[in-house]
Amino acid sequence: MSERRRQAVGRAVVLLSGGLDSTTAAYLARAEGYELYALSFDYGQRHRRELESAAAVARAVGAVEHRIVTIDLAQWGGSSLTGAGPIPTEPTVGIPSTWVPARNLIFLAVASGYAEVIGASAIVIGVSQVDYSGYPDCRGEFLEAYQRAADLASKQFVEEGKRIPVLAPFLHLPKAGIIRLGLALGVDYSLTWSCYQGGAQPCGACDSCRLRAKAFAEAGVPDPLLSPERSGAG
Repeated sequence: MSERRRQAVGRAVVLLSGGLDSTTAAYLARAEGYELYALSFDYGQRHRRELESAAAVARAVGAVEHRIVTIDLAQWGGSSLTGAGPIPTEPTVGIPSTWVPARNLIFLAVASGYAEVIGASAIVIGVSQVDYSGYPDCRGEFLEAYQRAADLASKQFVEEGKRIPVLAPFLHLPKAGIIRLGLALGVDYSLTWSCYQGGAQPCGACDSCRLRAKAFAEAGVPDPLLSPERSGAG
């Protein structure tokens, strides 16, 4: 991508969790010519392994800067990801206990403020409503409503009519498709982390691990975080 093209596209704030979806979204945004400003959150989650992955991905993708914002969502609980009860290791009915109340709403609000200050032309989030845990803030209906609220709260939109769009390129894409796209973009998935548990190796039992394993198997490639006998790829 030429420097002229990069300047024409502008800056993008990328919500970067360190997982495979947000990592692939960062690589895609870079391929489309954006200068990347990575934004991660230390929100009281059980471990820091995903933040370490986010930092590694930010370096690998050449982010202009990587900010980690601390917001203690664990102080009122409500999610097993922040310590309120055990993390499920079997499929559950309904929205699982790993849903963190208002997490994406809060993260996007911070991203919108950050984006307006640095003059970004887009916010990129890697959510998908195809292969996911059923979280309500990963759906298109939520993103559409958020966009309208963000516009109304934006000085530049009110004064200039200039929107900062929230881009969700994988909203309707299965995880296996995200992985295939990522491999074509040169994503190093060994840098990513999806497991809800900390540790040296993914637990293989939580919902996020199961979704990741299914996606790599369907993509027909091994998960670089797993030994060949655990990867499930054919």
